[in-house]
Amino acid sequence: MQKRYLDINVYQAAQQRLEYIFSEFENVLIAFSGGKDSSVLLNMAYDYAKEHGCLERVSMYHLDYEAQYQMTTDYVADTFNSFPGIGKYWLCLPLGAQCACRIDGDTWIPWAKQDRDIWVRDMPDNPYVINEDNVPFPFYAGQRDYEVQDNFGYWFSEQHGKTAVLIGIRADESLDRYRTIKGNNHVNTYRDTNYIYWRKDLTYVCYPIYDWTVNDIWTYNAKFQKPYNKLYDLYYQAGLNVDQMRVASPFNDCAMNTLALYKVIDPQNWGRMTGRVNGVNMAGLYGGTTAMGWKSITKPKHFTWKEYCNFLLNTLPGRCQESLYREAEHIY
Repeated sequence: MQKRYLDINVYQAAQQRLEYIFSEFENVLIAFSGGKDSSVLLNMAYDYAKEHGCLERVSMYHLDYEAQYQMTTDYVADTFNSFPGIGKYWLCLPLGAQCACRIDGDTWIPWAKQDRDIWVRDMPDNPYVINEDNVPFPFYAGQRDYEVQDNFGYWFSEQHGKTAVLIGIRADESLDRYRTIKGNNHVNTYRDTNYIYWRKDLTYVCYPIYDWTVNDIWTYNAKFQKPYNKLYDLYYQAGLNVDQMRVASPFNDCAMNTLALYKVIDPQNWGRMTGRVNGVNMAGLYGGTTAMGWKSITKPKHFTWKEYCNFLLNTLPGRCQESLYREAEHIY
């Protein structure tokens, strides 16, 4: 899809989108990860609602993966305490989180009760927490994280009415995110917009800052003097480029290239993480290298790619092997 440039800047465009969202939806629910993009979106939506006297229609939620930088946990806690007048939900559930570290599976389970003795950190103790004991929407242990977020959104809209779930992702971050927002196969767009999509019943997802660049994010923070996760300062000091500065679940595939930074930035949590999930230490040593199949991996000349795929699959444990064989069938 070709880009179309307007006569306004991205900040003005985002303000117009927020105005439209607040005029069309009864509730605005902001997904807050603790990262730079969701922080900017939270600040913008909160400021708009405060200026227009509709804070009671705004809520935020954070999906907590248990294992993360302490600076992120501290920033999330500070943020929850810094936005009065809105609804708040902090999800600490034993869900199935993507894991690129393990050789015997592709997920791990944060906040599992049976693993309490080896949790990376204690569960937050505040009135916003939703855990396995008080979860009000359909949930089962090991449910994939994207399903959990969807079900939370559906439950929220059932309770409160037509809801816009605001997600702070940008199309220029990756091809996957570009396709998520601007793919040509969308058939569920909301009216004449290109950034709001119907999800189910009264639930819609919105991407008000989809056309921002990373420079726009930091320009906004500097111009309006907004707080942000100071982990990014340490990332900068460590020499990371902007594409490597991610605040996400530490064991997913996007995080493998920088997992080793935990050793330096947060050694206490790193020690607990290596005992929490099988393969974390190896991923910390070899993440971002060909040993982990990163980028420049090649096949032996006497194999076809299919033969090489089957050879590698046969080296894995049975349960993992069966799962990946099913995935491979869709490719070959």
